[in-house]
Amino acid sequence: MRGAPLADTATALLHEALELYHDNPPATEQLHHHLSRFGEPLRVAVAGPWQAGKSTLVNALVGEEVAPIDAPGGHQVFAWYQDGPQPHAVAYPAGQELPVGRSSNGLIVDIGQWRPAPVNDLVVTWPTRTLRHATVIDTPAVPAAGDKVLRDADAVLYLTRDARGTDLRWLEETGTGPVNALLVLSRADETGGGRIDALLAARQLARRQQREPRVSAVCLGVVAVGGLVALAGRVLTEPDFTALATLARTPRAELDNHLLSTDRFTGTEFPAPVDVATRRALLDRLGIFGVRLATTLIRTGSDTRAKLAAELVRRSGLAELREAVNRCFVDRRDALKARSALAALESVLRAEPRPGAEKLRAALEHALANAHDFRELRLLAALRGQRVAFDGDLATEARRLIGENGTGLPARLGVDHRATAAHLWQLSTVALHRWQEQAEDPALTLDQRRAAQVVVRSCEGILHTLS
Repeated sequence: MRGAPLADTATALLHEALELYHDNPPATEQLHHHLSRFGEPLRVAVAGPWQAGKSTLVNALVGEEVAPIDAPGGHQVFAWYQDGPQPHAVAYPAGQELPVGRSSNGLIVDIGQWRPAPVNDLVVTWPTRTLRHATVIDTPAVPAAGDKVLRDADAVLYLTRDARGTDLRWLEETGTGPVNALLVLSRADETGGGRIDALLAARQLARRQQREPRVSAVCLGVVAVGGLVALAGRVLTEPDFTALATLARTPRAELDNHLLSTDRFTGTEFPAPVDVATRRALLDRLGIFGVRLATTLIRTGSDTRAKLAAELVRRSGLAELREAVNRCFVDRRDALKARSALAALESVLRAEPRPGAEKLRAALEHALANAHDFRELRLLAALRGQRVAFDGDLATEARRLIGENGTGLPARLGVDHRATAAHLWQLSTVALHRWQEQAEDPALTLDQRRAAQVVVRSCEGILHTLS
């Protein structure tokens, strides 16, 4: 038997807290705020250390150059990007509207208008389909952004060069994962010295990193993305393509030596009729690796702007990242927003203890501990990291049943979305019996049996939905 969804439980607990703290305006304001957020899109923060490529990835996700927003005096500002009918920007906490305009590169915000008022957040409305299901937050470098990311975001894309050392420490110390964090190797084009196969090498590195216990303990998965290549594919212009095509028509024996470094590429002696200013613009758009990749792709068949743009996006890893965000975050948005609401409730209960608060806190902890969505996500991370393993096809089936390929019933059962309810019932019944046997098999380890129990619960949930 499935319990109430976590969102319903969180809503009920927030209402109980509103009664308990009815005489505390700051607490009730915070609780009302999180109640209202259940009707809003998911909030996904793009976080990471300095120069990790956060703004580049935000632009690639949005599909236009809207980031970064530079504040006066180098002040650290959180930039929130949400969908809306017209470009619009508001600076907070003052709530001051700022002029917004379009340029050939995307977004212009007149940041001079917010002086001298202090600004912590800039909410930018930008009309794009990409932002309809998720608000994207471009954050300052960690650790400065840490507490606010945890407080305001429902999920985190944590950017890193190689998922080692201090890059992982922030995730370990903040406890964001593994249920609401994805690790992004964000400068994948630099892997292996920027060779032409760098993006492929970065994908292989991501798969290896995902199997490391330390990594799988803090995130749901690892995705490699060439941020500049992805963004170039999303915003590639006809003049960009024309210049790249001119380079591609130059004999390789003459051109390749000039593609070894930025200094050579922008030097005065150059074998192709492309001026220095245009070459510098190509470097800003693509980087030297992206220029090498683009010219190679043009020579091998991507001979129009549309073809080249599509191939750059495909090779960049952006599609894999968006699929991972949809599967891990968007499909579970209600549970993740409930998690954020319960975290806010816990902070209120800790900051303002009073009679009745301990009972609420116990109910909150019980709700989080028994939320099946999070049990599925924790198990998914453990299976990917091989901290829990099953023989043969069982591991693949377990990951599918707990939602690796999506939380819809056909995706969980591995069939076409047009499958009949009777067929889905039959498949889920067979799967339930198989995993009940696993959960009771004395030959398995305790961790394996507990993992099987999570899969059993998922199968029961499918049957409950079909009944």
